[in-house]
Amino acid sequence: MNKIEKQVLEKITPTENYHKKICKIVEEIKIILEIEIEKKKLPATVELVGSIAKDTYLQNNMDIDFFLCFPINYSKEEIAKNALTIGKSFLTDTEESYAEHPYLRGYYKKCYVEIVPCYKIEKASQKLSAVDRTPLHTKYVKENIKEKQKGEVRLLKQFLKGINCYGAEAQIQGFSGYLCEIIILKYGSFEKTLKSAIKWKYGEKLALKKGSYPDFDTPLVFIDPVDSDRNVSSALIKEKFDFFIKASKAYLKKPKITFFYPNKVKAIDLEKIRKIIEDQDCKYIGIRFQKPKIIDENLYPQIKKSVKTVWEHLKRAEFKIFDVNYYANDKNIYIIIKTSKEKLPDTMIHIGPPVKKESNSKEFLEKWKGHKDLIKGPFKENNRWKVEIKRKHKNISNFLKAEFNKLSLGKHIVKKVDINFSILKKDELICENLQEFWSEYLDKKLPWER
Repeated sequence: MNKIEKQVLEKITPTENYHKKICKIVEEIKIILEIEIEKKKLPATVELVGSIAKDTYLQNNMDIDFFLCFPINYSKEEIAKNALTIGKSFLTDTEESYAEHPYLRGYYKKCYVEIVPCYKIEKASQKLSAVDRTPLHTKYVKENIKEKQKGEVRLLKQFLKGINCYGAEAQIQGFSGYLCEIIILKYGSFEKTLKSAIKWKYGEKLALKKGSYPDFDTPLVFIDPVDSDRNVSSALIKEKFDFFIKASKAYLKKPKITFFYPNKVKAIDLEKIRKIIEDQDCKYIGIRFQKPKIIDENLYPQIKKSVKTVWEHLKRAEFKIFDVNYYANDKNIYIIIKTSKEKLPDTMIHIGPPVKKESNSKEFLEKWKGHKDLIKGPFKENNRWKVEIKRKHKNISNFLKAEFNKLSLGKHIVKKVDINFSILKKDELICENLQEFWSEYLDKKLPWER
């Protein structure tokens, strides 16, 4: 290890006192769970899973994951109901979440705790739901990881945190903790991982054992050692895959502490933001609506779906779009669109069916015969029917006002948009609520360069 890695490892490795504190809390929770199971006369066992169970957690990580493992003759409804009831009996500030069935999150002595029901299985082929594999993951890592490799896992996790690529959740779509652990099992160390990663190509396929495995269309494929039909890196998106490779190259060339602990983006003054934006040969339009009160795992996929939908519909309407981003604070969600200053022409070409499709062609010709918006046609071009028609929306703001609440958005977002949404122009977008967004968006430095 180099000097920086030793320094980081010293900082992220749990101290003896911290480890004892965690172990004490874990034991207390386990006893509570076992007492509640006994009271209810349930044939369930309690399993500590996750990074604390595998001793790959970082200093000041207070996330504790317990699984309640039930026999397979219990229904999913029964195991979920019992897990929720037991969790609510001792956790505070609880909220129900949902994987393939409900589970509970809450706090115990300031520690963040998850209580998850699952089926007790001996091998992955017996699974009835995806979470049933998790205790097998914990067991596999505990049985195969060497003591020294736990530090290597911690370094990889902190490196990924520093470049914002750590976590498989929808907000990040990066590397999960389990993926980090099996990557270290594969390569042996943090340094060897980075040296291998710089050679990765899209579709890179990894496994801990030689064999014939299914193909997956993802940037990285890592075959789950406890379930050969599963790709552990399925949540990893291309953007994060590429960024990890870029960061690995940069770190190997010149290691810096800021790869692990980047400096925060400096806030840019609102007047400076205004000047930067005014100097750009483009314009910005925003959409603001109330943030639904749902957990992040449900919220962020809906935000990303909404962003993608907005982009696709604006492109289809022939607006020139450079970028679509989002920002969420405690109250509102903003979708911010970077577009061209150019106005669209008064008319547009509407493409119809192939000429050879007679029934579709007949329907198309009948529809546009004498239509009030028809300017020219119907005519044939490249073996398709086409018409030139009046453009419904030449202005992107008008398009969004008329169409946004009709688009296919996330189901909880739709409910908020149906109540109210606002279209914001440049002056309304340059405000204190969005200062953090603009500061990050306009900052061109990589995290480790700040």
